[in-house]
Amino acid sequence: MAIDDFDILNEKARVLRVLAHPVRLCIVRGLWEKGSCNVSHMQSCLETPQSTLSQHLQRLRAAGIVSAVRNGTEMKYTLNMELIGAWLPVLFSEK
Repeated sequence: MAIDDFDILNEKARVLRVLAHPVRLCIVRGLWEKGSCNVSHMQSCLETPQSTLSQHLQRLRAAGIVSAVRNGTEMKYTLNMELIGAWLPVLFSEK
């Protein structure tokens, strides 16, 4: 195995570790289905305290899985489809 191959595998493992939590997977699935969303909408869908949700979003942002755009006082979150777009059908297929 070449060093470059190991680096790629290491990056994929890092992303998978961040995704390996049911709340974060739910956030990712919701963003995939909706396109973009703010914390208030996620909070009502997930019935999770805002502080908990913010911690999960921070982990997803730090890993580059989601990005946020500020619109006044509101933050809209979207998925980094380049990073995880190919994984979404596999993660969320009903089969």
